[in-house]
Amino acid sequence: MATIRKLPSGNWRAQVRRKGQYVNETFRRFKDAEEWALDTERRIDRGETPTSRSKSDPTTFAYLIELHIEDMKAVGRVQRRSKVFSLEALERRLGKVKLAELTRERLIKFGRDRAKGGAGPVTLGADFAYIRALMLHGAAVHGLKISIDQVSLARTALKHLGLIGKGKSRDRRPTVEEIQKLEEYFESNPRQLIPMSRIVRFAIATAMRQDEICRLLWKDVDEAKRMVTIRDRKDPRQKDGNDQKIPLLDVNGYDAWGLIEEQRPFSKRSDRVFPYDGRSIGTAFRRACRALNIEDLHFHDLRHEGASRLFEAGFPIEKVALVTGHKDWKQLKRYTNLRPEDLHKFAAAQKASRVA
Repeated sequence: MATIRKLPSGNWRAQVRRKGQYVNETFRRFKDAEEWALDTERRIDRGETPTSRSKSDPTTFAYLIELHIEDMKAVGRVQRRSKVFSLEALERRLGKVKLAELTRERLIKFGRDRAKGGAGPVTLGADFAYIRALMLHGAAVHGLKISIDQVSLARTALKHLGLIGKGKSRDRRPTVEEIQKLEEYFESNPRQLIPMSRIVRFAIATAMRQDEICRLLWKDVDEAKRMVTIRDRKDPRQKDGNDQKIPLLDVNGYDAWGLIEEQRPFSKRSDRVFPYDGRSIGTAFRRACRALNIEDLHFHDLRHEGASRLFEAGFPIEKVALVTGHKDWKQLKRYTNLRPEDLHKFAAAQKASRVA
């Protein structure tokens, strides 16, 4: 039969004595100990060899990660791929560290080592945000005795050292000549199966992100209203269920609805408007930039270009936000870096509107 008792450390020791066999394991939670004991008894009854639990050592950082993932699954919050990747990376680097050893000094060493390995200030800041969230979860939900202050102190120290900080806002905009060169390059390349020229134009016309373009479904295209619904749009506060409708305009040099119509014959057998791998699109874009000697241009800069063109067309910030999806207008202000030469056009348009 199984015996479960609480140890002075606060952990739970499960012991199973059955049919001449004896096994034991230690758990942080009583529920885990109980489930393991029941499963072990059933294995013995079936004549199987009892196996060690797959749980991590309850005194290590890896166990914090395990607890967090299990608890999120229990409430129906499945971790997205980017977060899973980050947690796996943290487990490789800190998983075996004892919770009692997660001191300010140990965490500063972790930060310094990450920086030496090439992690930038933003990446390291994200690491510490995850570490703090995991420790806070363990303390708040499971009553683990963890000092959250140690994380805050380490983060402050690394910030003073310049190893943690905010990323620099990009203000790179492609020139008209660069866009023309890219379009000509893609259209003249017979081996280019993805309609990159159309995708580049659509990215500027809609200010949509690369992954949003690749996920866009035909069922989410409203032909009558010339609108599209972007599902689970990126949002620092809530991505799941953050569906947004945006208009397909023709105001910044490209006709978004016309590009949708152009694409329709090429994706008849797919439920997606642009049924292509986002990674392949990124690779093709980078390859073209290298071939054309276009320096420091990212696909995401096309979104920047699209938003900036809306401002140049005279759209106020609240209307631009309806297209880009920004809920914080402070973030959108960085897209207002209008070209000085375009102010003449803007002034002329303003004058014409007053006369009319």
